[in-house]
Amino acid sequence: MSANTFELFVAARYLRAKRKQAVISVITVISIAGVAAGVMALVIAIAINNGFRNTLQRSLLGTTAHVMLLAKNSPEGIANWKELDPELRKLPHVASVAPGLYGTVLLSGPLGGAQSSGAVLKGVPVDAPPDMLLHLKQGSFDALKNTAGFPGIILGARLAQNTGMLLHSVATVISPQGELTPFGPTVTRYQFRVVGIFESGFYEIDSNYAFTALPTAQMVFDVGNVVSSIELRLDDIYQAPEVAIAAQKIAGPGLVANTWMEQYRQILSALNTEKVVTAVTIGLIQLVAALNILITLVMMVMEKNRDIALLMSMGAKRQQVRKIFLYQGVLIGGVGTVIGLVLGFGLSIVADRYHWIALNQDVYSLSYVPFNPRWQDGIWIAAAAIFISFIATLYPATSATRVAPVEALRYE
Repeated sequence: MSANTFELFVAARYLRAKRKQAVISVITVISIAGVAAGVMALVIAIAINNGFRNTLQRSLLGTTAHVMLLAKNSPEGIANWKELDPELRKLPHVASVAPGLYGTVLLSGPLGGAQSSGAVLKGVPVDAPPDMLLHLKQGSFDALKNTAGFPGIILGARLAQNTGMLLHSVATVISPQGELTPFGPTVTRYQFRVVGIFESGFYEIDSNYAFTALPTAQMVFDVGNVVSSIELRLDDIYQAPEVAIAAQKIAGPGLVANTWMEQYRQILSALNTEKVVTAVTIGLIQLVAALNILITLVMMVMEKNRDIALLMSMGAKRQQVRKIFLYQGVLIGGVGTVIGLVLGFGLSIVADRYHWIALNQDVYSLSYVPFNPRWQDGIWIAAAAIFISFIATLYPATSATRVAPVEALRYE
């Protein structure tokens, strides 16, 4: 039996042995439970944070681009977008380039003013739909290509509900760009056929956005062949800052490049801060568990004075005795960590799959609490828990090496 195997064997026997003082066994169980509770709580909390971040990011990026070129000082929009398109497609990591035109309109349902709602109408090219429109709740994106009859429009699920719209019903869109007549400006109305309804899961998008073909949007806003933005989608969203710099050089000084990180800086910063605060707060549970481990080992050293003396008198080195108690603390932390990881990941996966925690979508923009446990988080959480457990063993393990065999065995 090697030295390390001997020390690990003795440490495991000490943890399994019946105690003269039952309180030590109780505290050992409490220590394991404390470590497990801390690890489980941290895994679940980080999974919730990741879930909100990924859900919000996916929903928001479903309607906006990873990199967006906007006109800096021209209210008319971007007129030379067709010239820039082929140059932008040559940039590394650019998966697609699509123009976009958007503005605010008033959308009326079948009952007219009784069911009206403000909306953001966005014109998109029919050959390059946003990711969010590839899988509609009802209808088909391809219906926008049909030029016969009324032009097509795709509504957010909440917007359709608020205006009483159903699939294939006729919607009236009132444009702010009215016609100027001798009697003053008049309101321009356009009729659309609802060809699709989408649901992103993000309340602000589902209740405010509507999509139509780019030429149709240009007609509604009476802007000619110009667009509001040139939107770049990337194969790696985290390359956005580098691509934005390259796109800015191609676009020239008249346009400015924005990334999705800049657009949603406040939301992302809040989520990062929440993640740090959550880790620190729940980490206090680990400190309580570490204190229990410290108390357990101190009491065990006191109880095992005679055993320590016998081991040392039979040739065990002080370093070996020290390792025995170090291994005990690490075993307690390791067992608790494994239990906590299994419970944390298991509960997170089940809770996300079955939507255990429902939310008021009108308030939180999401219908349920999303969980997204990641194995990378499990690694650092486990490492932190075991490290804290190890730190808690240093003092009692060092105290064990100070036992004098002669004094401990004098009255035996």
